[in-house]
Amino acid sequence: MNDHDSLRRTVVFALASSPFLARASTDASDERSAPSGSRTLVAYFSRSGNTRVVAGLIQRGLGADLYEIRPATAYPEDYLQTVEQARRERDSGFEPALESRVHNLDAYDTLFLGFPIWGETMPPVVRAFLSAHDLAGKTIIPFNTHGGYGLGNSRAVLDRHAPKAKVLVGFVMEGEQERKTMECVNEWISDSNFKR
Repeated sequence: MNDHDSLRRTVVFALASSPFLARASTDASDERSAPSGSRTLVAYFSRSGNTRVVAGLIQRGLGADLYEIRPATAYPEDYLQTVEQARRERDSGFEPALESRVHNLDAYDTLFLGFPIWGETMPPVVRAFLSAHDLAGKTIIPFNTHGGYGLGNSRAVLDRHAPKAKVLVGFVMEGEQERKTMECVNEWISDSNFKR
Protein backbone atom coordinates (compact mmCIF):
# COMPACT_ATOMS: atom_id res chain seq x y z
CA MET A 1 0.00 0.00 0.00
CA ASN A 2 1.44 3.37 -0.96
CA ASP A 3 1.20 6.58 1.09
CA HIS A 4 -1.76 7.87 -0.97
CA ASP A 5 -3.77 4.68 -0.35
CA SER A 6 -2.90 4.76 3.34
CA LEU A 7 -3.97 8.39 3.62
CA ARG A 8 -7.19 7.76 1.67
CA ARG A 9 -8.07 4.82 3.91
CA THR A 10 -7.39 6.90 7.03
CA VAL A 11 -9.54 9.79 5.78
CA VAL A 12 -12.42 7.51 4.71
CA PHE A 13 -12.35 5.69 8.03
CA ALA A 14 -12.23 8.95 9.99
CA LEU A 15 -15.19 10.36 8.08
CA ALA A 16 -17.22 7.20 8.40
CA SER A 17 -16.53 6.72 12.08
CA SER A 18 -16.81 10.35 13.15
CA PRO A 19 -19.48 11.25 15.69
CA PHE A 20 -22.91 10.94 14.13
CA LEU A 21 -25.64 13.52 14.59
CA ALA A 22 -28.45 11.12 15.42
CA ARG A 23 -28.15 7.96 17.45
CA ALA A 24 -30.77 5.62 18.82
CA SER A 25 -31.26 5.69 22.55
CA THR A 26 -30.39 2.55 24.48
CA ASP A 27 -31.18 1.07 27.84
CA ALA A 28 -27.60 1.68 28.97
CA SER A 29 -26.42 5.08 30.07
CA ASP A 30 -23.63 5.77 27.62
CA GLU A 31 -22.45 8.47 25.26
CA ARG A 32 -25.30 7.99 22.81
CA SER A 33 -27.67 10.90 22.35
CA ALA A 34 -31.43 10.88 21.99
CA PRO A 35 -33.00 9.77 18.71
CA SER A 36 -33.67 12.35 15.99
CA GLY A 37 -37.30 11.49 15.32
CA SER A 38 -36.43 9.50 12.20
CA ARG A 39 -38.55 6.39 11.56
CA THR A 40 -35.43 4.61 10.23
CA LEU A 41 -32.73 2.98 12.34
CA VAL A 42 -29.36 1.80 11.05
CA ALA A 43 -28.11 -0.92 13.42
CA TYR A 44 -24.77 -2.53 12.71
CA PHE A 45 -21.99 -4.71 14.04
CA SER A 46 -18.47 -4.20 12.73
CA ARG A 47 -15.16 -5.66 13.84
CA SER A 48 -12.73 -4.28 11.26
CA GLY A 49 -14.60 -1.11 10.30
CA ASN A 50 -15.84 -2.10 6.82
CA THR A 51 -19.47 -2.50 7.90
CA ARG A 52 -19.16 0.70 10.00
CA VAL A 53 -18.27 2.63 6.82
CA VAL A 54 -21.42 1.39 5.06
CA ALA A 55 -23.55 2.09 8.16
CA GLY A 56 -22.28 5.66 8.33
CA LEU A 57 -23.00 6.26 4.67
CA ILE A 58 -26.55 4.93 4.98
CA GLN A 59 -27.17 6.89 8.19
CA ARG A 60 -26.02 10.17 6.65
CA GLY A 61 -27.65 9.50 3.28
CA LEU A 62 -31.08 8.86 4.81
CA GLY A 63 -30.90 11.08 7.90
CA ALA A 64 -31.51 7.96 9.98
CA ASP A 65 -30.63 7.15 13.57
CA LEU A 66 -27.62 4.94 14.25
CA TYR A 67 -27.04 2.11 16.72
CA GLU A 68 -23.87 0.05 17.07
CA ILE A 69 -24.45 -3.55 18.14
CA ARG A 70 -21.79 -4.48 20.68
CA PRO A 71 -21.32 -7.59 22.82
CA ALA A 72 -21.11 -7.02 26.58
CA THR A 73 -17.67 -8.63 26.43
CA ALA A 74 -15.69 -7.53 23.38
CA TYR A 75 -14.34 -10.11 20.97
CA PRO A 76 -10.57 -10.64 21.21
CA GLU A 77 -8.31 -8.15 19.42
CA ASP A 78 -6.47 -11.07 17.82
CA TYR A 79 -8.19 -12.00 14.55
CA LEU A 80 -7.58 -15.76 14.81
CA GLN A 81 -8.88 -15.84 18.40
CA THR A 82 -12.02 -14.01 17.26
CA VAL A 83 -12.50 -16.50 14.41
CA GLU A 84 -12.20 -19.42 16.81
CA GLN A 85 -14.56 -17.89 19.37
CA ALA A 86 -17.13 -17.07 16.66
CA ARG A 87 -16.89 -20.65 15.33
CA ARG A 88 -17.55 -22.09 18.80
CA GLU A 89 -20.48 -19.69 19.32
CA ARG A 90 -21.93 -20.53 15.90
CA ASP A 91 -21.58 -24.29 16.36
CA SER A 92 -23.17 -24.25 19.83
CA GLY A 93 -25.90 -21.72 18.96
CA PHE A 94 -24.58 -19.40 21.69
CA GLU A 95 -25.75 -15.80 21.63
CA PRO A 96 -23.49 -13.47 23.63
CA ALA A 97 -24.94 -10.88 25.98
CA LEU A 98 -25.35 -7.43 24.47
CA GLU A 99 -23.78 -4.28 25.87
CA SER A 100 -27.16 -2.53 25.47
CA ARG A 101 -30.52 -2.75 23.72
CA VAL A 102 -32.53 -0.25 21.71
CA HIS A 103 -35.27 0.68 24.17
CA ASN A 104 -37.29 2.80 21.74
CA LEU A 105 -37.48 0.31 18.86
CA ASP A 106 -41.22 0.98 18.50
CA ALA A 107 -40.28 4.43 17.15
CA TYR A 108 -38.87 2.84 13.99
CA ASP A 109 -40.63 1.34 10.97
CA THR A 110 -37.49 0.46 9.03
CA LEU A 111 -34.31 -1.20 10.24
CA PHE A 112 -31.18 -1.27 8.11
CA LEU A 113 -29.24 -4.16 9.68
CA GLY A 114 -25.52 -4.35 8.93
CA PHE A 115 -23.01 -7.05 9.73
CA PRO A 116 -20.01 -8.82 8.26
CA ILE A 117 -20.30 -12.45 7.25
CA TRP A 118 -18.42 -14.65 9.70
CA GLY A 119 -17.89 -18.32 8.88
CA GLU A 120 -20.44 -18.06 6.05
CA THR A 121 -23.19 -16.83 8.37
CA MET A 122 -24.38 -14.02 10.63
CA PRO A 123 -22.16 -13.23 13.64
CA PRO A 124 -23.53 -14.60 16.94
CA VAL A 125 -23.81 -11.10 18.44
CA VAL A 126 -26.18 -10.07 15.62
CA ARG A 127 -28.33 -13.15 16.30
CA ALA A 128 -28.38 -11.99 19.94
CA PHE A 129 -29.52 -8.52 18.82
CA LEU A 130 -32.37 -10.06 16.79
CA SER A 131 -33.41 -12.32 19.67
CA ALA A 132 -33.42 -9.39 22.12
CA HIS A 133 -35.73 -7.16 20.06
CA ASP A 134 -39.29 -7.62 18.82
CA LEU A 135 -39.12 -6.88 15.11
CA ALA A 136 -42.70 -7.87 14.22
CA GLY A 137 -44.10 -5.55 11.58
CA LYS A 138 -40.76 -3.89 10.85
CA THR A 139 -39.12 -3.71 7.44
CA ILE A 140 -35.55 -5.02 7.64
CA ILE A 141 -33.03 -4.16 4.95
CA PRO A 142 -29.76 -6.01 5.48
CA PHE A 143 -26.39 -4.69 4.38
CA ASN A 144 -23.42 -6.98 4.51
CA THR A 145 -19.71 -7.06 3.96
CA HIS A 146 -17.78 -10.26 3.38
CA GLY A 147 -14.28 -11.46 2.67
CA GLY A 148 -15.05 -13.03 -0.69
CA TYR A 149 -17.31 -15.97 0.19
CA GLY A 150 -20.67 -14.25 -0.17
CA LEU A 151 -23.67 -14.28 2.18
CA GLY A 152 -23.60 -17.95 3.17
CA ASN A 153 -26.78 -18.81 5.10
CA SER A 154 -27.14 -15.37 6.71
CA ARG A 155 -30.47 -14.63 4.97
CA ALA A 156 -32.00 -17.87 6.29
CA VAL A 157 -30.75 -17.01 9.79
CA LEU A 158 -32.25 -13.53 9.50
CA ASP A 159 -35.59 -14.93 8.34
CA ARG A 160 -35.62 -17.40 11.28
CA HIS A 161 -34.79 -14.73 13.86
CA ALA A 162 -37.24 -12.14 12.52
CA PRO A 163 -40.15 -14.25 11.22
CA LYS A 164 -42.76 -11.50 11.58
CA ALA A 165 -40.69 -8.82 9.86
CA LYS A 166 -40.62 -7.99 6.18
CA VAL A 167 -37.05 -8.64 5.01
CA LEU A 168 -36.05 -6.94 1.77
CA VAL A 169 -33.14 -7.68 -0.53
CA GLY A 170 -30.23 -5.70 0.81
CA PHE A 171 -26.77 -4.51 -0.05
CA VAL A 172 -23.78 -6.86 -0.25
CA MET A 173 -20.17 -5.98 -0.83
CA GLU A 174 -16.82 -7.61 -0.44
CA GLY A 175 -14.89 -5.74 2.26
CA GLU A 176 -11.67 -3.72 1.98
CA GLN A 177 -12.91 -1.57 -0.90
CA GLU A 178 -13.72 1.75 0.75
CA ARG A 179 -14.01 4.02 -2.28
CA LYS A 180 -16.06 1.47 -4.21
CA THR A 181 -18.17 0.92 -1.10
CA MET A 182 -18.96 4.63 -0.80
CA GLU A 183 -19.88 4.92 -4.47
CA CYS A 184 -22.04 1.78 -4.44
CA VAL A 185 -23.90 2.65 -1.23
CA ASN A 186 -24.62 6.21 -2.37
CA GLU A 187 -25.85 4.93 -5.76
CA TRP A 188 -28.01 2.28 -4.07
CA ILE A 189 -29.63 4.84 -1.76
CA SER A 190 -30.27 7.34 -4.55
CA ASP A 191 -31.67 4.66 -6.91
CA SER A 192 -33.97 3.11 -4.29
CA ASN A 193 -37.32 4.32 -3.11
CA PHE A 194 -36.28 4.81 0.49
CA LYS A 195 -38.01 7.82 2.03
CA ARG A 196 -36.02 10.37 3.93
